[in-house]
Amino acid sequence: MEKRNRIIYWIFTAWLALGMTSTGIVQLMKMKEEVDMFAHLGYPEYLLTIIGVWKILGVIAVLMPGFPLIKEWTYAGFFFCMSGAIVSHMALGDPIGQVAPPLLLLVLTVISWYFRPAGRRLVSVQI
Repeated sequence: MEKRNRIIYWIFTAWLALGMTSTGIVQLMKMKEEVDMFAHLGYPEYLLTIIGVWKILGVIAVLMPGFPLIKEWTYAGFFFCMSGAIVSHMALGDPIGQVAPPLLLLVLTVISWYFRPAGRRLVSVQI
């Protein structure tokens, strides 16, 4: 069972890392499609740089060994970023084709977080 969970974790984490890295790079490059989408959503262009940097740093945090507290914050950040993107698209009545990519990244985030190995989890301290 533990081996199965580890395999699930690494498959979903690899896809999450790939998705966040690629979208982070696209945002840092300020590709026209991404700039246009952010304008459509009503967000300023400079937010592309902020979110792009956060995504790249988040991927590093999720993949590096140790630092479970940073990983928890990273997963929370990915969750908030992707759920915010989903709500933003839905609020404007965008088609499912524009909602699907952040929804997929949200699902990958949740599954990666859920199946993370014990060494990547926060340890509760009881007083």
